[in-house]
Amino acid sequence: MEVKDGHCDFLCVHQDTVDQVCRDMPDDEVLYDLAELFKVFGDTTRIKILYALFESEMCVCDIAQLLGVTQTAVSHQLRVLKTNKLVKFRKEGKNAFYSLADEHVTKIIAQGMEHICE
Repeated sequence: MEVKDGHCDFLCVHQDTVDQVCRDMPDDEVLYDLAELFKVFGDTTRIKILYALFESEMCVCDIAQLLGVTQTAVSHQLRVLKTNKLVKFRKEGKNAFYSLADEHVTKIIAQGMEHICE
């Protein structure tokens, strides 16, 4: 097949496949939300925090010490992660301990690591 000016010499559309995918395709708003979720994973500091929480529940001070960044920076990133429902926290006295929000987030981190380590 020769391509000229970005167009193929012939067009072969598998209409039944296109129709099926069209029926199953989520609304643009849902796909936008999915894209926004994946953008959250595009920041190295947030990924480090998520991986740390994949290993253990931690407080802001512990995460800051581990990553060598300020508590303010960690708090800011945790706020982003919490807004996107990726982390949760529990209070113990004056301390807040953070962990991954649920099993979905744990699976995302585990599968991501498995994928890049293959």
